[in-house]
Amino acid sequence: MNAIEYGKGSLHPSEVASHVARSTGARIFQITNHPSINHLSYFLQSSFTPDSRRLIFTSYRTGNAQLFEAGFPDGDIRQLTAGAPIHPYSPTLSPDGQRVFFVRGGSIWALDRASLEETRIVEFAGAQLGECTLGDGGRWITAAIKQGFLQGIVTGRSDGSGWRIIPFTRTVIHPQFHPLDPEWLEFAGDPAPRMYRVRRDGTGLECLYANDGAEWITHETFLGNTGDLIFVHWPKCLYRMDWTSRAISPITNHSVWHISPNRDGKRVLCDTNHPDEGIFQIDVATGTRRRICLSESGNGGTQWTKDSPADWKVDAKSTLSWLEVPTDSIYGPQWTHPHPCFSPDEKFVTFTSNGTGFAQVYVAENTVTR
Repeated sequence: MNAIEYGKGSLHPSEVASHVARSTGARIFQITNHPSINHLSYFLQSSFTPDSRRLIFTSYRTGNAQLFEAGFPDGDIRQLTAGAPIHPYSPTLSPDGQRVFFVRGGSIWALDRASLEETRIVEFAGAQLGECTLGDGGRWITAAIKQGFLQGIVTGRSDGSGWRIIPFTRTVIHPQFHPLDPEWLEFAGDPAPRMYRVRRDGTGLECLYANDGAEWITHETFLGNTGDLIFVHWPKCLYRMDWTSRAISPITNHSVWHISPNRDGKRVLCDTNHPDEGIFQIDVATGTRRRICLSESGNGGTQWTKDSPADWKVDAKSTLSWLEVPTDSIYGPQWTHPHPCFSPDEKFVTFTSNGTGFAQVYVAENTVTR
């Protein structure tokens, strides 16, 4: 049998298989089936194209992290990038789905899905960037940066203009644009205090919630288009924060892990850990939750058995979680974490699971009624 030849633009047969979840009766589609690490992006953005017909994912099947896409519910697999590896959790789609933005080292790139042409938007010499996120309909991009002793946020236009570095005193992870006002960014300072905001021009920096190291705040994101924030007090509760007043209120007292809201902010997806009870959809108004399926993933990371984050001054592995490579760490490896996310039409839920031995990409029917 001839060896599979991979390369930029190469096409490969579908790997899709499906089964019915024994826990809920939802149909589960296994999109990838390759003896290598295959995973989706973080919980901050959907890996589906806007028509919910193609999935963008990262695969190590060529020996390092490269971009691929697969048809859904069935279809061929196409390799999108080759050469120098990408940051495995950096890909994010433009709102129209025509371009994929991603990170290589200290640079941000845009890939045209039709032509596979890559354009370097910006480069910071000698730096490492975290995952990139978009704002204002894809006009703006932000990412965390570590460049020697400098750390903080970079932000600029997707046409390559207006880029600046906003320094911060500690490691930064998961910067995000406010969905209603892209002049504002929210970001996490690792490990505590955790939640901050700053204007895109670098002014107005403030701590949103002064938690100490004993209170583990994590996985914050915006609650859809409401403009409010949601965040996890691991492993105790899911909270909502009013962006204007900073008033905090509980959504549910169930333990949740990674969180991903729908567009209107009425529902939130979550996975669970210690114990892993599966992937759930939470009603924001009532706090009730209903299970979509089990993830059956490894949920790696020794720190998740505890109720406080690691001390970054003692354990260097606790920092730079957005730089994790596919090796064990106290918070990972990330490809053993499900990171569930809605499809654009909210009829499906994507997640990653290494339950078969290798991390693979999955899609579950969203059988939970609205």
